[in-house]
Amino acid sequence: MSTEEAGERQLAGEQTAVLPETAAQLVELERLQLALNAAEERAKSHWDQYMRAVADLDNVRKRAQRDIEAANRYGLEKFAAELLPVRDSLELALQSIDRADPKALKQGTEATLQLLSKALEKIGVAVIHPAGEPFDPTRHEAMLAQPSHTAEPNSVLQVVQPGYELNGRLLRPARVIVAKAP
Repeated sequence: MSTEEAGERQLAGEQTAVLPETAAQLVELERLQLALNAAEERAKSHWDQYMRAVADLDNVRKRAQRDIEAANRYGLEKFAAELLPVRDSLELALQSIDRADPKALKQGTEATLQLLSKALEKIGVAVIHPAGEPFDPTRHEAMLAQPSHTAEPNSVLQVVQPGYELNGRLLRPARVIVAKAP
């Protein structure tokens, strides 16, 4: 029978059955069908796990983006809260300047400076005051070199303006006068 005749018989409604030649082939076919079903289930499970992982990763990315935006928006909140008492103190000083004596103004100014120092310290700002230390060009800015009989050459003789670091990162170098050999 030709292929065309077989196709015509099928269309005519005749049933053709493919019979395995042996029972072993039938068992092998059933085993392969079960293995195929199991593989399809594993593939479906893996696809579901993959889709959950992609969704989780997307959620982490979105959460991190929101956290970054919040940090940018509200990062100075702690700093601003620490500076408010300093501002209040300065306002009080201005209000009482006409009535206060110079000693009281000096004490008030010192108290305000202490408030500011504590506020800066709380947020991690440290003062660089390197008097007597070796000159370090990464942390100090030399304003001039001055001969000295008492100080070690290339050491900080005098601090003109203190420097500042924020959590170990330089904000402003200390401006110094450096000792040189006489």
